Amino acid sequence: MARVLVTGGAGFIGSHVADALIGRGHEVVVFDDLSGGFEDNVPGPARLVTGSVSDAAAVDRLFDENAFDYVYHLAAYAAEGLSHFIRRFNYTNNVIGSVNLINAAVNHDVKGFVFTSSIAVYGGAAGTFSEDTPAHPEDPYGIAKLAVEQDLQCARDMFGLRFLVFRPHNVYGPRQNIGDRYRNVVGIFMNQILRGQPMTIFGDGTQTRAFSYIDDVAPVMAEAIEHEPAWDRVFNVGADQPFTLNQLAAAVARAMGVEAAVVHLPARAEVRDAHSTHARLAAVFGQRPTTTLEDGLGHMAAWARSHGAREGTAFEGIEVARNLPTAWRRT
Repeated sequence: MARVLVTGGAGFIGSHVADALIGRGHEVVVFDDLSGGFEDNVPGPARLVTGSVSDAAAVDRLFDENAFDYVYHLAAYAAEGLSHFIRRFNYTNNVIGSVNLINAAVNHDVKGFVFTSSIAVYGGAAGTFSEDTPAHPEDPYGIAKLAVEQDLQCARDMFGLRFLVFRPHNVYGPRQNIGDRYRNVVGIFMNQILRGQPMTIFGDGTQTRAFSYIDDVAPVMAEAIEHEPAWDRVFNVGADQPFTLNQLAAAVARAMGVEAAVVHLPARAEVRDAHSTHARLAAVFGQRPTTTLEDGLGHMAAWARSHGAREGTAFEGIEVARNLPTAWRRT
């Protein structure tokens, strides 16, 4: 059994990874500021420590008080489109916070560091992304994720800190914060339906994404520290089949048992087509069954209906208002 730190473990993906780690017999400590997650998401056997990765003193204290074998770093503010307008917050939270953890991991001889990056590092590269696709992020969020990936490689070269990077994409499922107005389109659609509102799509809805059910992502991430060939490598993880946002809206409506009602908003700056291949993951971890979009949405819809709608709140710290989409302005 290993002692594992999971940052962001009160959030959506982090809580599922913590669950999977506990299921594999590990002791888990969750570190989360609860800004985007919820205390009741934290698995019962895990110990919750409240704090921010951006607070270097709190991170150092956490490591001083615990002998961690591994770090799973999932704490991030992952609103990719909004990151253009919250640049300082984005880099402080997603880069400086990560560096605080990397420093502590080096200083405390942690065995390995698992980082959740994003396919945002690929930007608008043509075609389907593989791990060999040159990185060319087109927003501050993607830039931040790539910077941390590169810093982990530097820490490996200089200090011997082993790392493992996962690039998930468009993950959805139970425990997602459906009240978030800026990220997680499946959750946004379900919350709008629960509130009796039409689903909103920026642009014509023909942009494509592959939507990844959480049970196809979290278990392999939790298992990764036990796979020696996985270390010091980068893996795409998620679904293979892309869908347009129009197709997604129709599928979400079916799962929620309502007629699809969609309002198209003015297009915003975003990558048009973003999906990836997963051959490297299969080569190391084996080919695994995946959840269909219909089944995954059905599971999430049942959870969303049982938990009810959440009040959508506007981000309080917009730094650049120029070109901010009207739908994201405070109302």
